Amino acid sequence: MGKIVFVLGGARSGKSGFALKAASAIAGSKAYIATAQALDAEMQQRIDRHKAERSGDWQTFEEPVNIHDLIVKIHGTFDVLLVDCLTLWISNLLLNNISIEGMMQKLVDALKSCSSSVFVVSNEVGLGIVPENRLAREFRDMSGTLNQKVAAISDEVYFLAAGLPIRMKP
Repeated sequence: MGKIVFVLGGARSGKSGFALKAASAIAGSKAYIATAQALDAEMQQRIDRHKAERSGDWQTFEEPVNIHDLIVKIHGTFDVLLVDCLTLWISNLLLNNISIEGMMQKLVDALKSCSSSVFVVSNEVGLGIVPENRLAREFRDMSGTLNQKVAAISDEVYFLAAGLPIRMKP
């Protein structure tokens, strides 16, 4: 069984770069699972920037919804998986009216049975004020619940702020 490393942080905290560097240090074949969708030009620029940061060692899979199925499908083929990021995944589920609770459990089950080392990136969105609209509150609540579930099954958990990692688990 591979290990699960969970990397949390706020926007522009350095979490993706930290996860990429740590995952890149592991020998073997590598798969990058991207949940982002280029719905506008600015998001496309962000995606392109992330792609440019990865070496040629990484094979990229773009999967905005069914990341659990993809993990199950490819985990025996790759030594290292990097999932970036869960909060965009939650957004994709919300915008497509897909039941988040069931998808969360499928993801947790896929991660627990993964034979590869897997790095999972997510935003910590619960440090600010309570949002004023229902959709934003649901997003915050679902993200917090998912982060707790993934942290519970992870071997290591890091929180990043200002580019600095804080090891939270073990």
